[in-house]
Amino acid sequence: MTPFRSLFLAGAALAAIGLASPAAQAGDWHRHRGGGNGGAVVAGIIGGLAVGALVGSAATAQAAPPPAYYYAPPPPPVAYYAPPPVAYYAPPPPPPVVYYEPPPVAYYAPPPRRHYGW
Repeated sequence: MTPFRSLFLAGAALAAIGLASPAAQAGDWHRHRGGGNGGAVVAGIIGGLAVGALVGSAATAQAAPPPAYYYAPPPPPVAYYAPPPVAYYAPPPPPPVVYYEPPPVAYYAPPPRRHYGW
């Protein structure tokens, strides 16, 4: 038998025993003495099945695969370009020599003052 099948059968057998025993022990308790306790029994059974399912699934779970290692690709090859050819140019000619004569020296008299009758 596979582990899952045996676990399932064991859970089903426990559930059947759990359902049968409260009814056999209760007798007249539920009918004549005031309280229905069936909701608590059902909640216990459902909770037990839920916990059993969680434990059973955790027990049969397999480990995660190991992480895949990633290696970066090598850098691209360095491209070599020849330097551009050197261009030799003749020096520029010197600026022409220009003679500017100085401005004429002249005296300009200030304009006459105007008096407005003061």
